[in-house]
Amino acid sequence: MLTISDHNRMLDGFTYVYPVLSRRAGGVSVGINLNPNNACNWQCVYCQVPGLIRGKAPKINLTQLESELRTFLTALCQGGWLLQNAPDGAQVLKDIAFSGNGEPTSAAEFADAVSLAIRLHAEFKLGEKVALRLITNGSLLGQARVREGIRRLGQANGEAWFKVDAGRAETALRINGVKRSPAMVARQLAACAALCPTWVQTCVFRWDGLPPDDGEIDAWLNVLANAGTAVRGVLLYGLARPSCQSAASRISPLTTEEFEKIVARAEKKGVAVYANP
Repeated sequence: MLTISDHNRMLDGFTYVYPVLSRRAGGVSVGINLNPNNACNWQCVYCQVPGLIRGKAPKINLTQLESELRTFLTALCQGGWLLQNAPDGAQVLKDIAFSGNGEPTSAAEFADAVSLAIRLHAEFKLGEKVALRLITNGSLLGQARVREGIRRLGQANGEAWFKVDAGRAETALRINGVKRSPAMVARQLAACAALCPTWVQTCVFRWDGLPPDDGEIDAWLNVLANAGTAVRGVLLYGLARPSCQSAASRISPLTTEEFEKIVARAEKKGVAVYANP
């Protein structure tokens, strides 16, 4: 039975396709994992991927990906998979999402994989009720092949969830393990939003027992403001699954009051917030 606390990406006989119960999507998500080698160009402190390594996606077998996705969509749409494996109230397919065990846009075949998902979405007549999504850290927007994949997603009425966990460069280094200036993040976020409907996704938590300070929240809101009005809003969420990273012991969930304070500060700035504490 699927649960929000276990996003195991293994499905018997499959390499690229897996189901999860998604809090933010509000039901069952069909994940496409273009990083079965557990390689990512980031190393987020809250990441639940065991054995995470720095790197990029391996070569993707698009024929196998298509076979897996078609097989699983058939089970979902024509069989009883949802009734058998999803809890009451969540027995609904909400999206096909490029996510997985690393940054999906690092795959050389990313744009072709997007086209494949778009084609099968149409073949199964999933319509507007089942979204096509990309969950990305946005760091590779400078590459033409990545922009092309996101453009195709946007043309198919898909959307991107763009990770922004920090407003300061030093905070991004601590949380995501990368050096990125706030100005660069804002530019890449704006570029993504120009190609495809885009939401920011932000994970908030305590570090060494302390919540984000007011200066950090203001800096984060400044990044969103500098990206422009094309960004749809923020998917703000807290810790739901245990981290498998070395600094996991340093992070812990916010209190309800701490989480709601961040929501209130964002809404006061006119930011649309969808909250999953």
